[in-house]
Amino acid sequence: MAVRKVLLIVILPVFTIAAIVLFALAFNREKPEVIAEGYTVDTLLTELPQDEKKAQKELTAARKALDKLTPAKPYIVIDTHANRIYMRTKDKILLDARCSTGSGGELIDSVTGRRWIFDTPRGIFKIRRKVTEPWWRKPDWAFIEEGEEVPKKESERLDPNVMGDYALDFGDGFFIHGTIYERLLGVNVTHGCVRLGSEDLDSLYKQTPIGTYVYIF
Repeated sequence: MAVRKVLLIVILPVFTIAAIVLFALAFNREKPEVIAEGYTVDTLLTELPQDEKKAQKELTAARKALDKLTPAKPYIVIDTHANRIYMRTKDKILLDARCSTGSGGELIDSVTGRRWIFDTPRGIFKIRRKVTEPWWRKPDWAFIEEGEEVPKKESERLDPNVMGDYALDFGDGFFIHGTIYERLLGVNVTHGCVRLGSEDLDSLYKQTPIGTYVYIF
């Protein structure tokens, strides 16, 4: 378990911000910093073959770029493949929990031809708002999926029971929220939102201020 946590601490930031780092590398060619009195990265690399010198310099540049891009405050990382959610800082994991993310399934309305793909979006987001005792406003697809007629009354769309005690909005109608199907945590079964167990959701909600970055891959 300890080894796994160390690996997560070292590797996760690289995965979650890798695309940004690669972009930044093209522009981040600063003079190497002094790493010991009288020595720099350049002087320590003079005995290496040219290819290794280049690789070491690029690695140093990548580390600098990563340090600049990693948020100073705690942030959230969501792995949609492993169905894990992390609340972490640069060098410490504050929460490591199972979650459920988008199934990737497709739904087509046989009457109108409308089409939905149930994926959790990938990218960089921010927590926009926090809701206690959230009600789910069921979209059209929720009724079509069940073979029901889409209601005309707004009140018939509201369900107070399925989102748990808290919800964290990260944009475009997507939330991190609770679930009544905790037995399915760890499986890709959602329509795009991120589901958490009640205890983990409570912990995440209390540690997450509005504006917290969310990295999803």
